[in-house]
Amino acid sequence: MTKLTIVAFDGTRFDLDAEQGSTVMENAVRNSVPGIDAECGGACACATCHVYVDDAWTGIVGGPEPMEEDMLDFAVDVRPTSRLSCQIKITPALDGLVVHVPERQG
Repeated sequence: MTKLTIVAFDGTRFDLDAEQGSTVMENAVRNSVPGIDAECGGACACATCHVYVDDAWTGIVGGPEPMEEDMLDFAVDVRPTSRLSCQIKITPALDGLVVHVPERQG
């Protein structure tokens, strides 16, 4: 298991054990993290699982692929660290990953 922390907009921390190959979004939904709507179920067809990758992790997580970038155009308050959580797959390299949920989704 890989350690994953999702910080809700109100500051509540969700410290999770995430399975390899799952996505940040799947773990958020499974653990009822508020603010992750995931309306498309992880198909990269909406922007309702938008998160901010913690600054310390941006280099490891990497940037969005072109299709994800297109979907981020529909997100609210996009920042340089914005990603769709459905597109971040859990790997051993992401052990300890921290992401933050924005105030609202697109």
